[in-house]
Amino acid sequence: MKLDLIEYRVAPLFSNGSLRLYREHQLLDTRLCTIMTFQPITASGNSDNDSDTGVVIETRPKTRKPPLYKVLLLNDDYTPMEFVVLILERFFGLTHAQSFEIMLTVHKKGVAVVGVFSHEIAETKVGQVMDFARRHQHPLQCTMEKE
Repeated sequence: MKLDLIEYRVAPLFSNGSLRLYREHQLLDTRLCTIMTFQPITASGNSDNDSDTGVVIETRPKTRKPPLYKVLLLNDDYTPMEFVVLILERFFGLTHAQSFEIMLTVHKKGVAVVGVFSHEIAETKVGQVMDFARRHQHPLQCTMEKE
């Protein structure tokens, strides 16, 4: 991973008390850190070689992918198979053949994974399926669990 190496040079204090920072950029191969070297500059504008320079290492937290959730469809003895196929096509964007295959898996095994999504999307899909099934007076159950 390539990150910028930033070198800051601090100019002397001005009469109003403000500081001026100068930056120099270089590319450096490092792992999630930016190294900054602070080097004081004398009143004449030259760097003072006798003075100390400090190095500050700023680590950046590694971003993680959000956890994924499986959306599960559960079998019951009352919901018609055609209704399950309709739900899979409408809310999960599956083809008729894919929907029919998942419906048969639910029917034979009692449960099937319909898809894997982020938490918000999985929650939305479960809610949509449950609302649609209730509106059509079917006891179909749809849940989600962490992958």
